[in-house]
Amino acid sequence: MTLPPLNSPHAQALYADAVIDIRDAEPADGDALGEIHAAAWEAAYGQFYAPEFVASATQDRRTRWHARIAEGTGTLLLASLDGRPLALSFSLPSATRPGLAELYSFYGHPDSWGSGVAGALMTATLRRLRAGGHARVHLWTVRDTPRARRFYVKCGFAESGAVRDVDYGDGTPIAQVEYQRAC
Repeated sequence: MTLPPLNSPHAQALYADAVIDIRDAEPADGDALGEIHAAAWEAAYGQFYAPEFVASATQDRRTRWHARIAEGTGTLLLASLDGRPLALSFSLPSATRPGLAELYSFYGHPDSWGSGVAGALMTATLRRLRAGGHARVHLWTVRDTPRARRFYVKCGFAESGAVRDVDYGDGTPIAQVEYQRAC
């Protein structure tokens, strides 16, 4: 039997008894983290770039997570639904906002959108940051990604008012907005 995608109209009832597992990422998880990051990045940001750049950028995202795990810095969590890895979060103490944590990466595979996996991962991420002594967290997200922005608001984040431009590597600056909240 072929199951519907997690974000289909029938998924909520079908996956009501699904098990979400959230744990620290391990060295063997590099490929799964890369696939999550690449698929989510392409779905959310691919529209802003030329196809050649999207292909290169998604390939880069598929291969960078082994090195990040090996560095051993920050907190890297992996969320799975019924054993399938579907979302990741990566946080560190903020380099620009002393005393705050920064959520540098938070990605859910498009197959998981609407499944509850990302919300469960955000809850676990905030708990981990709070347990690590952080009272507040901030993040940056692309201004023109309404799905991501709605998700962060739903998770209790609020815009700080700060905006910055970031070049993801093709020479075109993309506007980002900052969100923050208590852990």
